[in-house]
This record gives sequence, C-alpha cells and structure tokens, in this order.
Amino acid sequence: MLSRVADSLYWMSRYLERAEHAAHVMGVHWNLMLEHDAGSAGPRWDRVLAALGYQDEVVGDPFAVAQTYALDQVVTSIAAARENARQVREQISSEMWEELNRLFHESRRIAEPESFGSQPHDVVSAVVQSSRLFQGITDTTMLHGEGWQFIQVGRSMERVQDTARLLDTHFGEFFRGGDAIGMSEHMEWVGLLRASSAFEAYCKVYTADMRPDRIAEFLLLNAEFPYSVRFGVEQLRRSLERVHQATATRKSDRLGKLAGRLTASLSYTPLEEIMSNLHEFTTTIRRLCGQIHSGIYQVYITYPIEAALEV
Repeated sequence: MLSRVADSLYWMSRYLERAEHAAHVMGVHWNLMLEHDAGSAGPRWDRVLAALGYQDEVVGDPFAVAQTYALDQVVTSIAAARENARQVREQISSEMWEELNRLFHESRRIAEPESFGSQPHDVVSAVVQSSRLFQGITDTTMLHGEGWQFIQVGRSMERVQDTARLLDTHFGEFFRGGDAIGMSEHMEWVGLLRASSAFEAYCKVYTADMRPDRIAEFLLLNAEFPYSVRFGVEQLRRSLERVHQATATRKSDRLGKLAGRLTASLSYTPLEEIMSNLHEFTTTIRRLCGQIHSGIYQVYITYPIEAALEV
C-alpha cells in the first residue's frame, strides 16, 4: 500500500472519531447542566475543555468558550476526515464516501450560529449517529485488508487517548480516595460513564452502584467494552500485527513491542497500583500511544526510499 493512502485512511478515521468524541462529551454535559445549579457551570466547562484537549487560558465565559471550541473541533475534524477520504476515494466504498460527504455538508449547515444555538442536541445526535453509521458501513462494505486495518489503527489510537484524557481530567477533580461519593457528585460519575458511552454497559457489570475504583477499572481494563482503553489497545495491537504480516516490514518490530508493552500494562498492572497514581498511568498510556504514532510514520508513511528498496 502506498504511504499516502495509509496516511489518509489513518487520519480519516482519527478525525471522524475526534468529531464524535467532542460532540458526545458536549451533549452529555449539556444534559448535566439541568441537574446542577449555576454555580457549578464554570468548573464544569473548564473540565470539558481540558477533556477535549484545550490548552490555552480560558478567557471569558467558560461555557461560551467550550461551546465554540467543541463546535469548531467537530466541524474542522469532519472537514479534515472528508478531505482525507477524497484523496483516497478509490480505496473506500461508495457508501462510505456518500455518508461522510453527507455528514460534511450537514456539519457546514449546523455550524451556523442560529442553527446550532436553536438545536444543539440535534447537532450532537446527528454527528454521533453519523460517525457510528460510518463505522458500520466501513466494516460491511470494505475489504478487511491493509486499508481497513489502518482505519482501525486510527480509530483505536484516537479513542484510547480520548478516554485516557477524559479519565485523567475527571478523576483529577473528583476522586478523593476510597469508594464513597457524595450525592452531589453522583451525577458527575454518571456523566463520566455517559461521556464514554459506557453507562448501560457498566450497570450490566456492576449494577448502578457508582464507585470510582469500579468506574476506573471498567473504562481502563474491561476487555469486552469497545470504548475501554484496554479494548482499544488490543484492537490497535491486532491491526498493527496484521499490517506487519501483510507488508513483511522488518522494522515494524518496534511497533509490535510498543503495542505489546501497552497491552501488558493494561493486562497485568493491579488496579490498586493504578489507582494510587491514575494520572501517571493515563499519562504513560498517552505517551506510549504517541510513540506508536511516531513509529507508524517512520515505518509506513515517511520511511526513506532505502528502506522501501530493502523489502
């Protein structure tokens, strides 16, 4: 596979996952606003901005800043996903292109202030549903070869980092040690699960008992839930392994080792050790993901011509 094709498929998937995450997190916190007094609004939107990767100083109303930033992230990510798909139009199915193109034109409409201000929940629902529909169309209309594997790598990479950052931000503000949580914070933990699309799945495993250690265990270590960090890392490792087998690239052993190290940390680190310093653990996950991202570029995308001639 050409490096430009791999690059475009990888980023198409990452950008679409990023748009879905931003829209979904905003939608959940809009709903939580109905459960709390106005005094909690500022800290809430500061936290949302941090969870979405906002790094500048918040100037003015945090809600307005968060709303503007999230909408911009959604719209620009969808546009970037569509542009990457356009560059590899011959590699994806017609159904994939039609759905992504439809979402792109819809996102341009909803980005208008009057449309977004009057129906924000409809905007969120449209983006999330379309993103998940696109994933289903991809899985059922595309050959599960190298191109499909790069799409899985991009989706898993983005999802793992988004969930890790969401956990780090939330636990940094609300976790005080121990299992007990106050009534005022109960909905915040429910909100974390809903922002990760995990509330119903969590309740099937642990009932509706909101315990921070169980929430962390579920979102980090559950091997069966698609939005958990461990599930995403396993998918990332498998897809990289399939790409390596298909390309027979000797230098990709480094990627396998990094992915294996990440998988092992999630499979064998005791929960008690994780909870003793969750920030360090999630930071390590994101750092390893960054190293894997750099490795993907070195091996498959920006490799020197000499490396290609060796294969």
